[in-house]
Amino acid sequence: MPTSGRTRVYVPTTLPDLAVAHAAGELGSPGTAAHAVTATVREWYVTGDLEELEYSALLEAAEASLRLLAASPDAPRRRVVVAADVPDDVITPGGTFRSSVRLSRPLPMAAVVSAHVDEPDAVPVVMAAVEVIDAADAGDEDARFALDEVEACDLLWYDVTEIGHLG
Repeated sequence: MPTSGRTRVYVPTTLPDLAVAHAAGELGSPGTAAHAVTATVREWYVTGDLEELEYSALLEAAEASLRLLAASPDAPRRRVVVAADVPDDVITPGGTFRSSVRLSRPLPMAAVVSAHVDEPDAVPVVMAAVEVIDAADAGDEDARFALDEVEACDLLWYDVTEIGHLG
């Protein structure tokens, strides 16, 4: 749980990009899209406690990971979200999701508290969602159903010490 003056962020990525970040000791660059409990999330999910609000931000980050997979045809078809605690001044609102924020600088891997990754059995469902994400954005109901199906797949939790072994 983040301390005062810090925010839990959820950064969507892919397995290859996570491996590069692990080796480099940092993830992303200034302007990297992330997700957090924003004022918009709080307004939308009025009755939720902090854990529920953070879970909704995690789910939106997982959908953003799908979009990264669509742009990375060689990446394994598993959504990846990195959770980290960052100083409040590292994030600014902005993006297409309720939980969208931007990082003002790269995320040091030392700030990462966990990674959330689809289990290998979810690959066919993730593949189907990646293939129709543009159609879902255009309003296709069948394609939106595929995105709902992938949202029903649980992301496995990995401790920060396990990140180097993912892949």
